[in-house]
Amino acid sequence: MPKKAATVGAPDSPALKPGSELVIITGLSGSGKGTVLKVFEDLGFFSVDNLPIELIPKFAQLAQESRTISRAALVVDVREGDALLALPALYRKLRRKLNARLLFLEAADESLLRRFSETRRPHPLGADMSVTESLQMEREQLQPIRALADQVIDTSRFTVHELRDVIKATFASEHGSQLLINVMSFGFRNGVPADADLVFDVRFLPNPNYIAEFKPLTGKNSKVARYIAGYPQTQEFISRTSGMLDFLIPHYMREGKSYLTIAFGCTGGQHRSVMMAAEICRHLTKTGFKVKESHRDMPRT
Repeated sequence: MPKKAATVGAPDSPALKPGSELVIITGLSGSGKGTVLKVFEDLGFFSVDNLPIELIPKFAQLAQESRTISRAALVVDVREGDALLALPALYRKLRRKLNARLLFLEAADESLLRRFSETRRPHPLGADMSVTESLQMEREQLQPIRALADQVIDTSRFTVHELRDVIKATFASEHGSQLLINVMSFGFRNGVPADADLVFDVRFLPNPNYIAEFKPLTGKNSKVARYIAGYPQTQEFISRTSGMLDFLIPHYMREGKSYLTIAFGCTGGQHRSVMMAAEICRHLTKTGFKVKESHRDMPRT
């Protein structure tokens, strides 16, 4: 169990200790802050959940003065109430003196509502409002903090294990860069994914939607995939795109990038983009990269 840092005198400006690191984790309720804090604890960070805002400077000084603590992590969120308003100014002051980092977790309302429904836990803002109303108020309250964040992670499409992998890849410095690649499909009619790093438009490929047999199926179906792959422009696109990604990804890794989203879009996100995402995912997996395949708009079957 982590120890509480509540007995140290309040510092004015803790001195920077070589190799030290302080990570403040915050974000929306249900976005995975507890999971992330456990990862930091596994990585050797001295970890504290729900530390009162006024104790953060004391906590920072404890970490700076301790002979055994070099890296520390703490969670601060709306459970703090009005005291949370002081976090932006406090963080600005801290990072002038410390190697401090602010990590903000968020997720789409749909994902958060599902998580609250599964856990049957109330929202921290209370039972007087619906969860939807509470999430909206929480987003508004946290916006000034989000604007200061050094890193924002959208956990909507992550499983618990995938979220752990992303945090480990980002902060487990002793293992170097461990890039996690998300290859996804989507439909342009529903908008381009906001978190996509690379977007490829495959609407130039033959559209199975106009063939009655294929219309209700998806690009995961072997007949649909063979139909799309049977055209020379498909094979050339796969070859050229695979080659480009083989060139780009090692450069992203050398720059320290921990998570890369490659998105393939067609009109509805059902046939062409799904087939292409699956094909590129297979190629990158064979190449030895750590890859996750996802399909944002593919109908559930």
